[in-house]
Amino acid sequence: MLNAFIIVWRESLEALLVISVLLSWIARQEQPAGLRRGLWGGALGGVALAVGLGFATFAVQSEFAGESLEIFQLAMVLGASALILHMVLWMHQHGRDMKRQLEGQAARAASAWGIATIAALAVAREGAETVVFLYGLGLEGSGTALLATLGAATAGLGAAAATAWLAARGARLLNYRTLFRISEIFLLLIANALLISGVDRMISLDWLPALIDPVWDLSALLADGQGVGRLLADFTGYRARPAATVLLASAAFWAFAFWRMKQPSTPKPALAVKA
Repeated sequence: MLNAFIIVWRESLEALLVISVLLSWIARQEQPAGLRRGLWGGALGGVALAVGLGFATFAVQSEFAGESLEIFQLAMVLGASALILHMVLWMHQHGRDMKRQLEGQAARAASAWGIATIAALAVAREGAETVVFLYGLGLEGSGTALLATLGAATAGLGAAAATAWLAARGARLLNYRTLFRISEIFLLLIANALLISGVDRMISLDWLPALIDPVWDLSALLADGQGVGRLLADFTGYRARPAATVLLASAAFWAFAFWRMKQPSTPKPALAVKA
């Protein structure tokens, strides 16, 4: 459930950051009241779009069964991993320019409808990503597992609101840049865990060879089916008995992630919140 908490916390914090930047810009305008109404209307519209995507995702899932359902879930897991990696890399290189880009978009829009559109797209994008991430983490489960995931997601939303409030109040040692840098590592761990889960599924479907299975066996020392081992498996992708293909996929993931994060950021034209 820690994965769900971190995902919702980070995504909600990004959405709240967008709203706070727009509110700050609106406060400096001559007639802020209409723009402010447009902002909140757009934010609510973005939430509605994200909720609609959530229902659509589960509606689509209900149309599949057997191997088709396996393939659909595999696509969602790998898609969630790729989206998290993309989000982390984009924010790492361009997050410092987000405020400037948002204010530039707001200045060009200069109307309640324009501000509403910017807010709706930003909130809907963060919400849509959250839906994909949570599905990839196992929101398709039921019973106590589903309730626990929903509880963690709710806690993440509350934590994001509290974090944004503290950052806005200038709490000592608390700022968005520091928080995002710390969360990058956690998100990359989650993305790696999702990738490994997807590779495991592809091996079980005979889409990929295991090569060597297992490469080693640490089950007697730390099994991955319960306790601390299960937590590490869910959060980092730890496997007590990993196949060689899994290790190669994980090594490629981390090599690519660190290589991209070391690349110098290049100035780009203003985009819609995130590329």
